[in-house]
Amino acid sequence: MTSAGKQLEIQFEDPNPQKWSHPLKEDVFANFVSKENAAAVYYKTGSFFSPLLFGKFFDPSDAFPLWEFESDALLPNSYGSGHRSVDWYQTETDYVLQAEVPGLGQNSLQVCIENGKILEISGQWRQQQRESRAKDWRSGKWWEHGYVRRLELPEQTDWRKAEAHMKNDVVLEIRIPKTAPDSEQGN
Repeated sequence: MTSAGKQLEIQFEDPNPQKWSHPLKEDVFANFVSKENAAAVYYKTGSFFSPLLFGKFFDPSDAFPLWEFESDALLPNSYGSGHRSVDWYQTETDYVLQAEVPGLGQNSLQVCIENGKILEISGQWRQQQRESRAKDWRSGKWWEHGYVRRLELPEQTDWRKAEAHMKNDVVLEIRIPKTAPDSEQGN
């Protein structure tokens, strides 16, 4: 089950389960609405975030079953270059997931398996540009962008033996061994 590239540590309990929760305050909402066509892009009919899609609001970070999720059916192509896909396939011995995460690198990427059922890949891009200083004020430009994908693992996996590797600081590969149907009760 070896793979070329830098090995990453897989956490089996999320040390900060609320890391993607941010309070929705008036200034955050006003900033979102002030962008050109923001509401039309994110709340249009058929959009994943549309309140009319399922008749109620729900948590978009809830895990989707890995083997049943067809992203093209639920998610419109309005996410642009920020939307990254996770490809997966299976061999006789492993489930293999591959995700392109350019710019994240090994240091800001986290892989976590929660309760042996949910695989979470997360990271943050941060950039701070040069500050300009004047006598009475200073200004600077910076931005931060988060990435999280949560996938439900198939039942017959030996998730404690999962391995994650980065290839060329761009492609994350996660290998999760399969278990025999008889040994499923031991996990």
